[in-house]
Amino acid sequence: MDLQKCSSPPNWDGDQKQRKHSGLKSLPAFRSFHFRDFRWLWWGTFMSFLAMMMHQITRGWLVLRLTDDSPFALSLVIMAFALPLTSVSLVGGAFADRFSRKNIVMVSQSGNALLTALLATLDLTGLITFWHLIVIGILNGTLAALNMPSRQSLISDIVPEQSVMNAVSLSSSGMNLTRVLGPALAGVLITFLGTSGVFYLIALIYTLSVLFMSMIQAGGKPSGPPRKGVSTEIREGFRYALGDSTLLGLVIMGFVPALFGFSYLSLLPAWAREVLDVQSDGLGLLMTVMGLGSLAGTLMLASIRHLRRRGVFLFVDSLLWGICLFIFSCTTSYVSALPFLFFVGFTSSIFMAVNMTLMQSYSSPEMRGRIVSMAMMSFGIMPLSAVPFGAIAEKTGTPDSLALSGLLLCVFTAVFFLLYPKLRKVS
Repeated sequence: MDLQKCSSPPNWDGDQKQRKHSGLKSLPAFRSFHFRDFRWLWWGTFMSFLAMMMHQITRGWLVLRLTDDSPFALSLVIMAFALPLTSVSLVGGAFADRFSRKNIVMVSQSGNALLTALLATLDLTGLITFWHLIVIGILNGTLAALNMPSRQSLISDIVPEQSVMNAVSLSSSGMNLTRVLGPALAGVLITFLGTSGVFYLIALIYTLSVLFMSMIQAGGKPSGPPRKGVSTEIREGFRYALGDSTLLGLVIMGFVPALFGFSYLSLLPAWAREVLDVQSDGLGLLMTVMGLGSLAGTLMLASIRHLRRRGVFLFVDSLLWGICLFIFSCTTSYVSALPFLFFVGFTSSIFMAVNMTLMQSYSSPEMRGRIVSMAMMSFGIMPLSAVPFGAIAEKTGTPDSLALSGLLLCVFTAVFFLLYPKLRKVS
């Protein structure tokens, strides 16, 4: 299939005149920062994911406090957030192709700020219960499902086609930087402010994200007038993906690591308590190292101008990811765990950035939101996969559960590599 041209945003010519800037923008890895709208999108995304990462560790710590360190309860709360991502994201993709993408992101992020402030108040007053976390998690997940297809699709609205991989990688780098800063910051602040104080701070950060997104000029208008119902447009998106073997392969390949590769995200707090007996600051350190690996991976990818044989690259990266996860599960100390946790973050972030780049590049502008929403469905499956692995951890221990996760990732990646030759030919 021929790559489709994305529509030219109105500020490209003006931004091209700014290429004489010094600093980071003069480096090849940061070339997408030449575009004004991308800079605001990057900051809006950074603030949004900083809030999300801080929310993740603060919520995880609160769950463990309320449920006497239950890894299964932790996975249930993660599942509450993930369920809407597997279904509502399709609606979010249809919305992204018919309404203002910028406004969708701003409204949903405002909702996250209000929900987090409510959670903070419940925690502060001592009224918080485990079921409050379930309900608020479902609402947070619904808002994320609505805004993530629009946020990702905005990248192709802002930068030209040849810069999409760089822009996606830089956007992912910002997200991964929050995986370094967010857990460490939240882990330390919990000891001083308590979980309720950190939740109030997270609500403020969500508000800043809305402010930064309001500065973007692109994405303010829908790609075209809505002519059909949302359900019809969702079906059209599926038919479009099924009719293109490359896109179909990319969608399926995105689900393999989503099912088996991300169990460590929800089980890491339980693993840290079980194996290393750490407190909140120690958990923050583990997640920070994982975030450093993710940041290094996406920055390396952003530095590559032309990545050849990207289909084969995806398969190899997924295999390495599974191997690193398996070895990490066998470690018993900080010294042995940190390097492999770093490489788990490194390989997983590269995979997600390359897969997202290819999905955007191989889809037409009028279908891009719906295709990206299929990738968002895999984001929802990531935490959902933690439920069976959480149940296994309750029975056999968290290390054994993580080892099985890494092994299955390797097996299913190898099987798909052999059975789907079309994707191996993607250049």
